[in-house]
Amino acid sequence: MAEMIATRQAYGDALLELGERNKDIVVLDADLSKSTTTAKFAKKFPDRFFNMGVAEANMMNTAAGLATCGKIAFVSSFSIFATGRAWEQVRNTICYSGLNVKIVATHSGVSVGPDGASHQCIEDISLMRTIPTMTVIEPCDAVETKKAIYAAVNYDGPMYIRLGRAAVPVITKKEDLFNIGKAMILRTGKDVAIVACGALVSNSLVAADLLSKEGIEATVVNMHTLKPVDHETLVKVAKQVNAIVTAEQHVLDGGLGSAVACALSRNYPVPIEMIGIDNRFGQSGEPDILFREYHLLSEDIVLAAKRVIERKKK
Repeated sequence: MAEMIATRQAYGDALLELGERNKDIVVLDADLSKSTTTAKFAKKFPDRFFNMGVAEANMMNTAAGLATCGKIAFVSSFSIFATGRAWEQVRNTICYSGLNVKIVATHSGVSVGPDGASHQCIEDISLMRTIPTMTVIEPCDAVETKKAIYAAVNYDGPMYIRLGRAAVPVITKKEDLFNIGKAMILRTGKDVAIVACGALVSNSLVAADLLSKEGIEATVVNMHTLKPVDHETLVKVAKQVNAIVTAEQHVLDGGLGSAVACALSRNYPVPIEMIGIDNRFGQSGEPDILFREYHLLSEDIVLAAKRVIERKKK
């Protein structure tokens, strides 16, 4: 059985490691440092940590100011507050100026669980993808999260990294390469491709195993970078299988499915089925129950794969 670790925990660990190596790293949080795990950095480097209180817009502006002084600013809160409450500051102060601010938001998607719809941000990818100059990443596990944080330090410009609250299976290896804007092919098959991000990557691998038992072989693509999306890999895979399923813990409008559909419509149109949240808000409940309610399970991906294979036969 795979080890279970929350991506937010890996974020806190990565900050600790990087804080030792790079004195230009500063961290800001909006009174949620225990939950976002930036408290680890705060304890060891109190002179480089700033608790901005419940003032997310001010936090983004302060991070922008620090970035103009050569600092690498990591800014954290729950995704609903980082992307929703502070959207104007992210757009006008950080991205318009192309400043080196890394927004690492936790508690995204319905896997937040009992906190309910008000805290289950399912629109954040769309909100961040639409801003010019913003790079958007959603790691699939703790190992990949660390790599994303390390990559963020070496990347000059605004970045949004989407993390979760709940523990997820560790499915990637330390030796796996991580490059911003370059997808990872985790499994190859000739019949259909499942393109997923975040927690749905693990579910997609399980779905591929289930499909294989029925004689259907699926490629699984970990699309950790949602902007810029990897057009080259998408087109290559689409030409091989001619049927795509996308899987994400996000509303279908403006998320991974939209990004994939847009890329392929321009380059190599094929039938696509999308797994995601279809024009609904979240609700209070345990993550596994909510994944069933919103059709985000491996079984749902299997059904979508079968549908899209039938469509490509027509």
